[in-house]
Amino acid sequence: MKANTGKTKPAASLRSRLISLPRKGQTVLITGGAGFLGSALCSFYMEQETRVICLDDLSTGRMRNIDHFLESPNFTFVKQDVADPFDPEDGIDFIFNMACPASPVKYQADPIKTFRTIVAGSENMLRLAQRKGARILEASTSEIYGDPEVSPQIESYRGSVNTMGPRSCYDEGKRAAETLFHEYCAQNGVDARVARIFNTYGPGMDPEDGRVVSNFLVQALKGAPLTIYGDGKQTRSFCYVDDMIAGLVSLMHAEGDMSGPVNLGNPGEFTVIELARIVLEETGSDSPLEMRPLPVDDPKLRCPEIQRAREELGWEPTVALREGLRLSIPYFASEIAIEGRSQKVVER
Repeated sequence: MKANTGKTKPAASLRSRLISLPRKGQTVLITGGAGFLGSALCSFYMEQETRVICLDDLSTGRMRNIDHFLESPNFTFVKQDVADPFDPEDGIDFIFNMACPASPVKYQADPIKTFRTIVAGSENMLRLAQRKGARILEASTSEIYGDPEVSPQIESYRGSVNTMGPRSCYDEGKRAAETLFHEYCAQNGVDARVARIFNTYGPGMDPEDGRVVSNFLVQALKGAPLTIYGDGKQTRSFCYVDDMIAGLVSLMHAEGDMSGPVNLGNPGEFTVIELARIVLEETGSDSPLEMRPLPVDDPKLRCPEIQRAREELGWEPTVALREGLRLSIPYFASEIAIEGRSQKVVER
């Protein structure tokens, strides 16, 4: 089966959408920089001729996401756990704290390590920001809202989170990180910013990420059943990677008081069943749907209220779900082909 690779309108240029840009010669530290969003941030800043320090222990990040930067004098890769002390001699202007697996499959594999990565890693980076006089942004998550009782979710909503469930290591870890960011800002004067990221997808994702878009695309392209948990009526809001990077960079470089969390996501809301049907249409797949039990604490609703991002950042997503999937399908098809070639080499 061939993937649908028909032409689509390209995503809007990040440069044209930003309030401001980093200056040439400034230094950006990106923890989790070999991951999906982290490596996309590395790409953006390398294009700006900004010096980039990428810190990643490669527990879920992939060197193939960043290996094309390794020969550049503007790029430094440090293989290290974000929870361990890090104190480079050179100055740092901006820190993106992106280090932590975001897929339930991966963050539930070692819940204690996940919690430590989030909390200890966040405090390490906040201390570094304080020492260096750097601005720092925390990649928080829509998961801090838990299984919400209101929709769409606005930043003032306090959430409904189970502190002892299988997802709590991630949900509560991110909530604790937000508290640390708030206190380092209020008590120590650190310019600390928090982005609550909603479901993001696109080229650069690990095909084995375990989240619903990558699962469906890989299954559809392989002709395997699309696995749907529960009745498929739970909703998600899907943001294309270019839109998310534009939002993160806009939040980092916006001037003035940007304390307090900012939702970043696409407010277009789809049920999981609707997503599955769109994926089948866009890939041309005839894969069946396979229903499975709903995991514990899986949220039933997920939709961002993004009024603050619109008003204070001038940001909102521009890539519709179908367009984003069309832009993503060739990437996933190529990843599957690479996987197939690797398996043949192993078999030999």
